[in-house]
Amino acid sequence: MTFEALLIDGYVDEPACLGVPPYISPYIRTVAGVLFEAGYRVQYRTIDQIRSAPQELHQLRKTPLVIVIAGQTVPGKYLAGTPATLSELRQIGSLFESGCVLLGGPVAYGISPGGGRRAIKEPMSGYTALMIGDPATALHRFLQGEEPRGEEKYEESQRWSVLGAGIISDHPLFPHIILELETAKGCARSVTGGCSFCTEPFYGKPRYRSIPMIETEVAALTASGARHFRIGRQPDLLAYGSSGGEYPCPDPEKIRSLFTAIRRAAPDLLTLHIDNMNPGTIARHPEASREALKAIVDNHTPGDIAAFGMETADPAVIAANNLKASAEEVMDAIRIVNEVGGTRDEDGVPHLLPGLNFVCGLAGETEETYRLNRAFLEELIAGDLAVRRVNIRQLMPFDGTRAFEENTLGHHHSAFKTFKEWTRKSFDPVMLSRVFPVGTIFRSAVVEISAGTSFARQMGTYPILIGLPITLERGTLIDGAVVGYGSRSVTALPHPISINRLPGSALKVMPGVGKKTVTTILARRPFKDQAAWQKVTGGTAVDHLITFT
Repeated sequence: MTFEALLIDGYVDEPACLGVPPYISPYIRTVAGVLFEAGYRVQYRTIDQIRSAPQELHQLRKTPLVIVIAGQTVPGKYLAGTPATLSELRQIGSLFESGCVLLGGPVAYGISPGGGRRAIKEPMSGYTALMIGDPATALHRFLQGEEPRGEEKYEESQRWSVLGAGIISDHPLFPHIILELETAKGCARSVTGGCSFCTEPFYGKPRYRSIPMIETEVAALTASGARHFRIGRQPDLLAYGSSGGEYPCPDPEKIRSLFTAIRRAAPDLLTLHIDNMNPGTIARHPEASREALKAIVDNHTPGDIAAFGMETADPAVIAANNLKASAEEVMDAIRIVNEVGGTRDEDGVPHLLPGLNFVCGLAGETEETYRLNRAFLEELIAGDLAVRRVNIRQLMPFDGTRAFEENTLGHHHSAFKTFKEWTRKSFDPVMLSRVFPVGTIFRSAVVEISAGTSFARQMGTYPILIGLPITLERGTLIDGAVVGYGSRSVTALPHPISINRLPGSALKVMPGVGKKTVTTILARRPFKDQAAWQKVTGGTAVDHLITFT
């Protein structure tokens, strides 16, 4: 007998898990696996699909079983999708007329309107039950007639991750999606409470999935059409498979074996990236970390980012919030990642660079905190080091963390705004030109916004936003060459640069080409060769990327 079920993806964003498009979280796939195992025919919808076609959800209101996965425990800004809001979750819960509606995911920890606001736990009317713990495990127990709660056991959830792999083809962005791979849950520093604001210690001590489990899941995802992967559901990739202490020493061979297994299971993959890395691990175990980083660079795809949860450069704030590393240790870690991962591929894209996360509003902050944060970034510039991006977020505390009880929000809002504005105006432009010099080529970027200036991104970890001054259809794959910079973005032209075909609005963004020159170019076209082109323009920094066809 076949049953009907509706799986609604409200998107998740946690310190160690991302499920906002183009990412699909492991929760969605394992929950789908539970439903398939139980004999359900599953319809999958994202919250963005519901927003764009609410009438379709009304047509499904008699579905006997509805599962909603949602929850955002870190603040973020998104381009391809937006997590479900509190009001939307309430509306969904009250819509269905029969059967049962279950809600699960990190939303169980509470929900916040965004950075700078405390999360609240509120009862959700209309839902039959809140799934506590791992959503797939809780759902499995519920379908067996038990309470919808339970912690994940990888030996049990493994079969669901494989059974549910096929659900990815129902995602509206398929095949341009990234599969978030889980290697671990839990925090090695949970014994001391972890960072004061973080929800990852809620999962307890680290539990690692075995390499054969991950390889089997990747093979199933590959068979379902997946080509883009990120080892993202983990708090510190360098600690994978290690044991002992708050800062376990990396096992380079285990990390190499992990990447080799993924490559073996997905021989045609297009993206293999990572996410979280503890700078404290690198600073305390530099040689083992170098070898582990080399194993990653040897086996991943370029354009990768190691996300460092730095939070602050102020030693007083670090001590007050039990943070992972001092400013000096973070700087050491940045240097090591630059040394190992700063090499570039044939298109000029760096292999692996750090990304920095600052959290503002923590206990112990003063005006001096923001001076130290700025000084740290200035040291990066002076030291000729590179980081791929700097996230500056306001604290979003959850019940059960120390930060929730301390409630230090808003004490230095003016200093926060000043620091963020300085970073965007003075730091980001330097880093963009350092990381992506003019002439860098991006392969197979996906157009996400279609307009007079279209915006595209590559598949991967925190991909740079690429502005192209032409109208391109959403979903188009395009190669682009960097010709300039915007605010936290690069300006690019389609590669190769066809100067005889591009409109004047596109030609004027070429380096060294002004409005008057564009007028002359348009009058003199078509150009037959470089000599004719350079006679008009005097030459540009991207002449080697030009085609005259």
